[in-house]
Amino acid sequence: MNNKAIELGLTNSHFESPHGLDSDEHYTTAYELAKLSDYALQNKTFLQIVGTKSYTVTINGFPKNISNTNELLGNLNGVYGIKTGFTNGANRCLVTACKRNNMDIICVVLGADTKKFRTQDSIKLIEYSFKNFQYVNIEDLMNKKFEEWKSENMNSFLIDKASNSNLDISISKLETPIIPVKKENIDKIDFSIDINTILFAPINQGHIIGNITAYSDSLNLSNADVIVNNSISKRNSFDYLYLFFKDYCNILFSNI
Repeated sequence: MNNKAIELGLTNSHFESPHGLDSDEHYTTAYELAKLSDYALQNKTFLQIVGTKSYTVTINGFPKNISNTNELLGNLNGVYGIKTGFTNGANRCLVTACKRNNMDIICVVLGADTKKFRTQDSIKLIEYSFKNFQYVNIEDLMNKKFEEWKSENMNSFLIDKASNSNLDISISKLETPIIPVKKENIDKIDFSIDINTILFAPINQGHIIGNITAYSDSLNLSNADVIVNNSISKRNSFDYLYLFFKDYCNILFSNI
């Protein structure tokens, strides 16, 4: 499990035992529980189990009904999981997955004194999220802004000692192209573009020459690299000879 935590980038989590009872070396954070839950929900069996309100099992030939301890499941719009938790050290905990329309969130409440407080705090956080945030396709906006920049600035590039000046650039794909943004900040989204326009040949395909940052109200929303899509070789002796004769001919015929 600790190897999986490292794989998922959970740098502030460590698992001491499979049962999760209190231990000084057994710890995590709310954020990393959300990341772990997001990964686990990709497993269809896990998704089905945490979304099941009740289930009847047979023990020694006798049916027994078991109920999910997640008090929000089936009682709050959009909730489809995930897990309650309690130990004397951790108190009452709840990780909730909830989806409404096209927005899917994971809410984590840790250390509540009672089950009632755990439920109340979870509901407040969930309702606040859906009321105040909206998904924005930040990649589409970023690409549009980048194309505007290109139309105004592509002629400003200087590639020293290049065999040609046919520079083709684009921005890297975003790992998360659609992100939640606070509704009041959507109209404030702006972009900062920092690109090095003085380059030196040779330039290899995939070379990073800058970056573009999306931000709103001083909050960094997303970043992308500006990359070169084609290779540009350095001038060789034949290139210099060609340029010499080209310039010579231009001077010669201009005086005729």
